[in-house]
Amino acid sequence: MPARASGAGSAAAHPAADPAPTLFTRRTPRVVAAARLHRRKERDARQRFLVEGPQAVREALAGAGVVEQVFVTPAGQARHAALLAAAARAGVPVSPVTEDALAALAETVTPQGVVAVCRQTHRSLADALAERPALVTVLADIRDPGNAGTVLRTADAAGAPVVVFAGQAVDPYNGKCVRASAGSLFHVTVVREPDPVAVVAELRRAGLTVLAATGYGDVDLDRLTDTGALSQPTAWLFGSEAHGLPEPLLAAADARVRVPIYGRAESLNLAAAAAVCLYASARALHQEDSGA
Repeated sequence: MPARASGAGSAAAHPAADPAPTLFTRRTPRVVAAARLHRRKERDARQRFLVEGPQAVREALAGAGVVEQVFVTPAGQARHAALLAAAARAGVPVSPVTEDALAALAETVTPQGVVAVCRQTHRSLADALAERPALVTVLADIRDPGNAGTVLRTADAAGAPVVVFAGQAVDPYNGKCVRASAGSLFHVTVVREPDPVAVVAELRRAGLTVLAATGYGDVDLDRLTDTGALSQPTAWLFGSEAHGLPEPLLAAADARVRVPIYGRAESLNLAAAAAVCLYASARALHQEDSGA
């Protein structure tokens, strides 16, 4: 009896598995080009920026075509299958990378396995105001990216659809600012303007009352709330935690408003003060809309 063939027949019955996809390394040109976006000069020149982590990438993918590329590690592929399916549906290229390559793209100590390259989407103030927003947030000369991103997230939560980065404010596409916004960067209209005083003038021409938040304000926030003044379209000005708002900007505002301190704390930090002010306006505007 002839011996059973064990080579060709076995291979035909059990075809070889597809080879594992080649992983991009930190030296792959596409990874190198993306990693350069850590520098503001490169972001400004290419009008692109990096988004790190599944939550932020998911929110970016939910936007209107802002994601251009997704990089993911093999472990990230296993953890974020639904996110990668969303990228595929949107026609966004997904590139598998080594852990070392992702470390070059990420800024956090323990990256979560996925980074995206996105288009910058800021608009002019005139375009933003053409949609007649009832609540606008202005970050004047705020340099700290964590503070700026947190206020942007708070503005989104309070229903303030326009956030203006004015003067020497941090780049809204700075990695730490993007992460602190927790995806809210993709929910609001971002504006970048070099002259905060000109911003105030344009806001007033658009019919918004401009309020400057300052610990030395001569108007109490509770008083404004009680008189119904916050039920009108309003723009809030917030300055840096270290220096506050400069005098020319305070003078240009319609009122200087302080948050009352009922306990013994010297003051509130920027993010907390912004939350109190924006939510006071949001509550007044929603009561006005509901006829309460």
